[in-house]
Amino acid sequence: MANVTPLEVAADKWTRRASVAGEDYRRGVESPRTPWDQATTAAAGAYQQGVTAAATQGRFAAGVRKAGNAKWARNAAAKGPNRFAEGVNLAVGEWSAGFQPYQTALAGLSLPQRGPAGSPQNLQRVTAVAAALRAVKERSTGSAR
Repeated sequence: MANVTPLEVAADKWTRRASVAGEDYRRGVESPRTPWDQATTAAAGAYQQGVTAAATQGRFAAGVRKAGNAKWARNAAAKGPNRFAEGVNLAVGEWSAGFQPYQTALAGLSLPQRGPAGSPQNLQRVTAVAAALRAVKERSTGSAR
C-alpha cells in the first residue's frame, strides 16, 4: 500500500500555505515568465480543443451536476457579495471607458415618436436602439458577435 499523506493533513497544509501566498501571487502577476496576453494568445488553439472536447463529451454539464445547486448557492452567497463590490469599485474607470461609446450612440439617437402602449410604432424605437448598440459592438470588436 502506498504511503500517502492523510487528507486532513494535506488539507491543513494547503490552507496554511495558500492563505499566505498573496505576495507570491502579486509578484507573479507583476513579473510573469511570459506576458499574459502572449501566453494566452499562444494557447488559443489548445483552449479551443479543450473546450470542444469537454463540450463533446458532456463534461461541462457533468461538472455542474456534480457540484450541484447547493454548492453553487453556498459559495456564491459566502464569496460573492464582498468580491462583487470590490470588483465594481476597482473597475469603474474601465467600465466608464467601455460604456462611453454606447452612451454616445444612445445620446445621438433620433427616436421615432412614442406610440400608445403595445403599438407597433414603439417597436421602431426598440429597433433603432438595438441597431445603434449593435453597430457600436461590431465596431469595437471587429465582429458581429
